[in-house]
Amino acid sequence: MALLLFHDHRCLWSSRAFPGPASDSASVKGIFRGIHCAVCSQFRPRMFEVRVTEGSVQVEGCTTPLFFRQSEPVGAAPTLTVLLLHGIRFSSENWLNIGTLETLAKAGCRCVAVDLPGLGRSKAAEPPVATGQLAPGQFLRSLCESLGLAPVVIVSPSLSGMYSLPFLMQHSAMVRAFVPVAPICTDKFTAEQYQSVKVPSLIVYGDQDTQLGEASLHNLQHLTNHRVLVMKGAGHPCYLDDPDTWHKGLVDFTSAL
Repeated sequence: MALLLFHDHRCLWSSRAFPGPASDSASVKGIFRGIHCAVCSQFRPRMFEVRVTEGSVQVEGCTTPLFFRQSEPVGAAPTLTVLLLHGIRFSSENWLNIGTLETLAKAGCRCVAVDLPGLGRSKAAEPPVATGQLAPGQFLRSLCESLGLAPVVIVSPSLSGMYSLPFLMQHSAMVRAFVPVAPICTDKFTAEQYQSVKVPSLIVYGDQDTQLGEASLHNLQHLTNHRVLVMKGAGHPCYLDDPDTWHKGLVDFTSAL
């Protein structure tokens, strides 16, 4: 008796001599190990080698270039481009240290983590507006155009909401998806403005972040096409508190785009 295993009209595995009832269990087990290996090789996600580099970019509105780190898959065209922003006490180094740059590149993404003006290794750059005010949407547009990022997935924690939200509202055609992580400035837009944004969004916050996390969710839930990831036991920088859950949620979301 012959056994064939098909998927989408493709033969994944075959046995020209599938044993009958008299065959011993070892033979049967061997055949099904072969089936298991054939199936796994077809559906196992491909993991790429990763190259990480550093650079600087001139952005409209800044007299001093901004520092950035970039990760990308080696030997393959990226499937998505991701821009990682950060909060007031952080920088691109955090995304390097917890493995987000590597994780996304292994999944096939080109990933850029920038140090925002006045912070990290962009400390000499003057911010375009005071902290907590909305930056011009042109700021991130200039960054994305200079680095060739669009259409881009924007990951925006905390302080970076002052940059990402105006860009999202004014230049949504350049945004592939939006991942807000308890950002500031969500109260500066109306429910109608959020409803006008159609890009896929993953709203992330830690359940121990009872102030900014819940406040931002209250406003961001008006985004038309969104899902929510609540990270149990995590605080405001939830991605630092639980990198494994953060990476799984982020990769699952971006892989489905």
